[in-house]
Amino acid sequence: MGIRRLLFLILIISLALFAVVYAVMMWLNNRSRRNRLELLSDPARPKDELMLRKRWQQFLQTAYIVGCSVPLLSAYIRKVRKRVSGVHAYEEFLLRHEVMKVTFSILGTLGISVAVLFLLNPSLSFLLLVLLTAVVINSLLIDMVVNRLERQLLVQMLDLFSDIRHRYHQHGMVDEALQEAAESAEDEAGLHTRKIAEALISNNPSEELEKYYEAAPNRFLKAFAGISYMIMEFGDKVKEQGSIYLQGLSGLTKEIHLEILRRSKLDYLLKGLNVIALVPLFFTKPIERWARSSFPAMDEFYMSKLGYAAKILIYIVIILSFVLLQKLQQNDETTYRAGRNSRPWEKAISRVPLFRVMAAWAAPHPGSADYSKVVRLMKETGTELTYEWFYIRRVVYSLIVFAVTLTMTLYLHQMSRNHIMYDPVVQDSFFGQTTITQQEEGKRLSSRDLDVMRRVNMSPEATYAEIAEQLQQAESKGLGKDELVDSANRILGKLQAYHNEYFKWWELVLCLFASMLGYKWPFWLLLFQRKLRYMDMRHEVYQYQTVISMLREMDRISVEEILEWMDRFAVIFKIPIQKCLIHYDHGGEMALQQLKEEVRFTEFQRIVDKLLLSVEKIPISQAFDDLEGEMSFYFEQRKQDYERIIDTKAGLGRLIGFAPMYSLIFIYLVIPLIAMSFMQMNIYYEQIQKI
Repeated sequence: MGIRRLLFLILIISLALFAVVYAVMMWLNNRSRRNRLELLSDPARPKDELMLRKRWQQFLQTAYIVGCSVPLLSAYIRKVRKRVSGVHAYEEFLLRHEVMKVTFSILGTLGISVAVLFLLNPSLSFLLLVLLTAVVINSLLIDMVVNRLERQLLVQMLDLFSDIRHRYHQHGMVDEALQEAAESAEDEAGLHTRKIAEALISNNPSEELEKYYEAAPNRFLKAFAGISYMIMEFGDKVKEQGSIYLQGLSGLTKEIHLEILRRSKLDYLLKGLNVIALVPLFFTKPIERWARSSFPAMDEFYMSKLGYAAKILIYIVIILSFVLLQKLQQNDETTYRAGRNSRPWEKAISRVPLFRVMAAWAAPHPGSADYSKVVRLMKETGTELTYEWFYIRRVVYSLIVFAVTLTMTLYLHQMSRNHIMYDPVVQDSFFGQTTITQQEEGKRLSSRDLDVMRRVNMSPEATYAEIAEQLQQAESKGLGKDELVDSANRILGKLQAYHNEYFKWWELVLCLFASMLGYKWPFWLLLFQRKLRYMDMRHEVYQYQTVISMLREMDRISVEEILEWMDRFAVIFKIPIQKCLIHYDHGGEMALQQLKEEVRFTEFQRIVDKLLLSVEKIPISQAFDDLEGEMSFYFEQRKQDYERIIDTKAGLGRLIGFAPMYSLIFIYLVIPLIAMSFMQMNIYYEQIQKI
């Protein structure tokens, strides 16, 4: 099979398998939903088909139980369960069914892909590369399934809110409207509505809603549950603009429309870039084979230390590009949960005295400007790490990067020594393919060179005369003058190159520089996370405004009660608000002033300023009399921010997505080819001068 046909076949198979997995998942999801509807609507279906479906469901339940007992598979199943259960409020039976369906679809597709690609190129190194790619693609497929389910839920919520409006007009009661709307709603939206309705009519609705807030898949359902509970507790009011409850539903509907449009546009602009970023993984070996077969002089580059470094660099670019593209395409709600209990690995490492000493030596001392800067950054990003743990992380990252860089440097030196000693001698031919005779001659010359190098004990001080003498002894037929000179000079060059492959001082500096980058990486990551959380903060502040816009119309509402409601919706600002509530009894103005100083976010500080005015000076309704205008302004501002962010992400996505392809073409083919052509031209020029 020709190299062009092989490359084309690999590309077609990769694209086809990616399309197949998406089609299979869509088909399985639609079939499952259709089967549930048919079971309800058509009780007279054939018994064989019902029995087959029942056995399939039993098989999935049994597979879930068995899979959870297998060590590696159980961890994967738990990961899929966590992602899927975070999107939908499944019952346990249906949740296990969906988890195993997704697991079988992804693992089956990846397994078939790996098997087909390995049959096309039965190489151990290629198999390891394909397995690494499969691990990376696995996360992409899970994200694809979750994103599809999230968008499907958002679309269903639009129909749900429209139905709730109609039911609320009929009955004027929130719980009745929710229960009736849940009966006619689609699967996922109906399940969430039932859970909210059950929480509202329970004996302790506040506690049940707190449990639902922890498991709610998006901020819209949290806001919907909170608004419904608020109306049931305080009652609805009809203003000039209409019902407060219906106004809240209208605001949520606008937010959902904006979110769906944002996701659709972003998916359209970034569609296919993940595949484009991963395709070069399968083209490094074919390009290398083509270049080595067409240009024999390229063997010197691909088998050298520089060639291995170029290949490693390309793999790093591919992996980084794929990870960055996933970050750009993420539509998750904020992953931060205030006060969550976790066991970071830094806590375990902090028990080792050596790491504590190193972290204390590296960390700025309290009271310094650097200390204040880092502490402020950690508060603004909401990290769960303590100051000591954060610097333990930085030290560990630095040590890992130093060890990896040092190991790779030593490995490349050893590979270069093996290349000098054992690889065939490259003939002076730049164009065309090497013949079998030339290949055999190259191996013979390499074997003879190694024999002569060992005869002189691999000494870097061996002279031309000693090598020439050993060459005459090694070659029984004798050598001509020109061949003797070329062989002796080649062996002298090999000996010098062999002994030049040692760990140099500038390589130690390079390892230390890489270690410094590893030390800086957690700090840079916090800076990046602070920028990402800015939009999450604005989402949360808009929810506060929505809640306050309804609470301000309620009779006998107080500032403390508004803070309690804000705490129920809080995610990013939860800990500062809880501190404010604890200190509120000792002085409302002082507690609110501390809250304002602790949270350095302008929109949130404006809300706190108005609460400060409402403590003793003016009523709450007057303090927030311009709230509706601010909400309209912020909504339009966020629309513009979304458009700007989408355009920025699209430009970055195209740049990142095609970076691996450009790196492969230029770093692994074009630049080495140009460099080798200049070197070959110098050789030809020297040969012409000798004529």
